[in-house]
Amino acid sequence: MHKSGFVNIIGRPNVGKSTLMNALVGERMSIITNKPQTTRHRIIGIVSDDDYQIVFSDTPGIIRDPSYKMQVAMNSFVKTTFEDSDIMLFVTEKNEKYADDDPIIERLKRVEVPLFLVINKMDITEPEEIAALIKLWNDRIPFKETIPISALKKLNTEKLFELILEDLPEGHPYYPKDQLTDKPERFFVSEIIREKIFLNYKQEIPYSTEVGIESFKETKTNKGEDLVRISALIYVARKTQKPIIIGKAGAAIKKVGTDARKDIEKFLEKKVFLELHVKIKDNWRDDDQMLKRFSYQH
Repeated sequence: MHKSGFVNIIGRPNVGKSTLMNALVGERMSIITNKPQTTRHRIIGIVSDDDYQIVFSDTPGIIRDPSYKMQVAMNSFVKTTFEDSDIMLFVTEKNEKYADDDPIIERLKRVEVPLFLVINKMDITEPEEIAALIKLWNDRIPFKETIPISALKKLNTEKLFELILEDLPEGHPYYPKDQLTDKPERFFVSEIIREKIFLNYKQEIPYSTEVGIESFKETKTNKGEDLVRISALIYVARKTQKPIIIGKAGAAIKKVGTDARKDIEKFLEKKVFLELHVKIKDNWRDDDQMLKRFSYQH
């Protein structure tokens, strides 16, 4: 008997969905920072064994009042997770409040596949708070399973994985058993660079930027080692943001490049030469052509 299915992870920004995805998949599939709205795309991570294949899906956090077409597109990625899931994981934590008429509550009540309540950050939550949250949520929605975890510390994530396997339907694999994701290497390279922008800049800057890979060439060093030459463009939404990204005498962008190159080398397991440039594209978050280029729209 072979089991297979789509396990979709949903929840608001910054509840730890990407950290959970990475803990379950065992690969660094989604960028993680402490800033909300870090994940912008639906990212798939595939875990396969002889008798099962689990296709995990990390989605952007649900944005209650989208300000840009980009954020509308991000919410549409969340919507698709309700349509193709075999199991759904709803991730929350103690500081969250949902009104009874919140659209996501209404959607969760109508879910027909097994629905799991995952209460994250148990390592910084008192046992009585967890007990109260379990009661609160299960009084509102009929969850199939309820499990407190710490995605960051990997507490109870193995137990969650076992519960997912129990509820996974029978079926053939959807992807080759050696495939880890549906995204190309270029996508993850751009995500790593974007993560470093989130970590190195403050306020609006990280949310106003996008990264495009201009060239990705595999070659050899003079010593015969594998070398990947990557040229990337950092797009900013306003003219005033370009000098901030570059920094005094280029120091800021140099740090982003150094930090990103180290992680890209780990990801590709090859030596990397990385070039970063900055380009102004006014209000790209509302530009249909740019949103198509960055796969927010089709």
